[in-house]
Parts: sequence; C-alpha cells; structure tokens
Amino acid sequence: MARYPGSLTDVTGIRVGHAQDEHSLTGCSAILCPAEGAVAGGVVRGYAPGTRETALLQPGMLVGRVHAILLTGGSAFGLAAADGVMRYLEEHGVGYDTGVARVPIVPAAVLFDLNVGDALVRPTAAMGYEAAQAASAHAVLQGNVGAGTGATVGKFAGPHWAMKGGLGMASLQQEGVVVAALIAVNALGNISDPETGQVLAGARGPDGAGWARVLASVDGGPKASPGNTVIGVLATNASLDGPAATRLAHAGHDGLARAIQPAHTLYDGDTLFALSVGSATANPVMIDALATAAVERAVANAVLEAQAVAGFPAARDYQHNDG
Repeated sequence: MARYPGSLTDVTGIRVGHAQDEHSLTGCSAILCPAEGAVAGGVVRGYAPGTRETALLQPGMLVGRVHAILLTGGSAFGLAAADGVMRYLEEHGVGYDTGVARVPIVPAAVLFDLNVGDALVRPTAAMGYEAAQAASAHAVLQGNVGAGTGATVGKFAGPHWAMKGGLGMASLQQEGVVVAALIAVNALGNISDPETGQVLAGARGPDGAGWARVLASVDGGPKASPGNTVIGVLATNASLDGPAATRLAHAGHDGLARAIQPAHTLYDGDTLFALSVGSATANPVMIDALATAAVERAVANAVLEAQAVAGFPAARDYQHNDG
C-alpha cells in the first residue's frame, strides 16, 4: 500500500530496528548511527513534547555527535526504552569516550498511545534493547510497527471518529544527495496526500460522507484528548554541521505542516531529529526541499501501510463518500 518509495536506511550507515507489543498496542523504534556517531540536530514544534537528550543538540554543546535515536510510544514512561538502546550500544563499545567509560548518546522522543491499547504496558528498557538488536540496514517495515504500533490520527473531532496511524518511511535522491525520513504518525489532525491534496486518513464525518472539517469541529469547543504527537528522524549523506542539521529538521517540520492539518498544536508534541552521516556536498536550498518532501511522503506511507486495530479503521479499509 505504500505510495512513495524509500527507507531511512537508503542513507548508508543508518540502521533501523523495531520492537512492539501487538496485544497492548505500543512499541518503539531504534535508529542506529555508524559507530563513530552522526552529526545531529533536532526541533520541537509541538506544545506537549516528551523528550530526552535534546538540549545537547543545540549549537556549542560539548558532545557533537549522537549514536542512536529512539522513537517510542508510552508517553513519558516510554523514555525508559532509551536505556535499553544505551545498554546495547555500550555492549558493542559504542559511545562518547569519557576516559572511564563510553557513554552512548541517544536522544529520544515519545508519542502518546496509552489510550489505544493497555495503558499499563509501555515500552521498557528490554523493548528498547530488542529494537536496537533488531536494527538492520535493510529495514523496510512500515505501518503498525515500532513507535507506530499504537498510533492514531484525526482526533480533533473526538476519539470515536479517529483512524489508525502508523510508521512510514520515504527517501529522495538528487545530484548524489540522499535525504530520507522515518515518521511515527500519531496526529491530532488529518493526513493528506502530498501529490493530490486528498485526505487519506483522519477524522471521519459522523454521517459517513467524507471527512470532518477542522474549523467546524474545533469551533464548538475542544473535543480532542492530549493523546497525540508526531515524531521522526531525517537522515542524509550530505555533510552538515550541527546548525545545518537543525535547519534540516526545521525543513522536515514544513513537511509535517503540509501533510497534517492541523499540525504543531497544543495537544501535539511534534518533534523531529536530523542526522548527517556522509560527506556529500549539498546545496542548502535543495537539501531542505528534499527533507520537506521526504517527510510528506513518509507521513502518507504511515497511514497507507497501517492496519485497523482496536476499533480504529485504516485508510486501506475505509470507504468514504466525499460527495
């Protein structure tokens, strides 16, 4: 069902692994960098974020590289899964050399999926370790995997009209530069196709005729729960410094704003990371444009690859009438 090609692992040196509890509907995704780490940036634009190790992504910090990124369900509880990724990397001798120990640097971000499956089951350090252990340079799984396992979309009209979200990937290449995105889509808003502009998944109209309108739904007062947030990673083989990597993450957020209506709300903790692991030279305007498009495509793939669970229909199954 994926409409757009590509994987985050199209960027040489990046590995992706997932772990999930399909009964409790939660999971996490580990994105591993080369052993020497990757130059990284990150941007939080939602107003309800849950993150770890994001301050060190700002310019001027001592540690200039990261060794992995964790995306996880479980709300703030899920940040514990990063401990498992750190343990896996430490066992393999990967981390920032402090002289007495190598400390793996693993920024992380969470989405809220406690209202979908079993609220008492969240990603743990053991699940994070499992995701890191499963990491592969050939990862292509999308939909109900990893951090997208319990994701849902279109909740601005209330949870009863929401649909299944998921995890999606896409990549683009131009003039030898590769930019790829991996996005776990758990949005308050509706998801649109980047080429046609048509809604792919979101808040269903209560009469079964098309989609709920954002302005009409919000005008009567907030019906949405705080259970949202879109999180993701951009990667490129272009050589970037920290500020340029952060600009790439900003460009990725432009893709979120195009693909999701509304995005970056009070009830979302939308967070994107960006990784540079190569030596290619890139025009800064071109690479930002590639990042925006890759995110849009990955968001679309996330809902197109998703499967219905727990009463939330998936885009592949939902038949609607826009007339």
